[in-house]
Amino acid sequence: MSALKTLAGELPAYAKDLKLNLSSLLTEQGLTDVQKFGTILACAHGTASKPLIAAAEADCADKIDEKTAEAARGAAAVMAMNNVYYRFTHLAGNEDYAKMPAKLRMNMIGTHGIAKADFELFSLAVSAINGCGLCIDSHEKVLGQHGVKAETIQTAVRIAAVMNGVATVHATL
Repeated sequence: MSALKTLAGELPAYAKDLKLNLSSLLTEQGLTDVQKFGTILACAHGTASKPLIAAAEADCADKIDEKTAEAARGAAAVMAMNNVYYRFTHLAGNEDYAKMPAKLRMNMIGTHGIAKADFELFSLAVSAINGCGLCIDSHEKVLGQHGVKAETIQTAVRIAAVMNGVATVHATL
């Protein structure tokens, strides 16, 4: 049994929907394995849940190469920073902030070493967890420019939603 399924099995009865959704997402056919398991890994790191991260790392180890895994981790790390900053510039009443240079290092965005669309998908999913509308719009636009279908994007966000739900409920146990 996968480590993620084992972790989901520890959830209480009221979280049965999370267990079922996680199980179906693990067998999802609408994404490549790189997209699916990279998104799972990025989202696990995006939740900052140590048990979920450990389970995702274990399940993804033989599904994606280390370069993809490192890019997924990097997407979570840079989105943890960017989502706060860009959510602020988007929500602040003073429009001057959006015109100012961010002055934040974001080298990972250009040096991840994997397919651009895959990295953008990971970043979009983590941005959905973090609730940054500006980042969601930006990544979704780039994905569209790379020919990524709406169904693929939706599936990545469904992964984000379920991973976040599992992390949230697991934290209460």
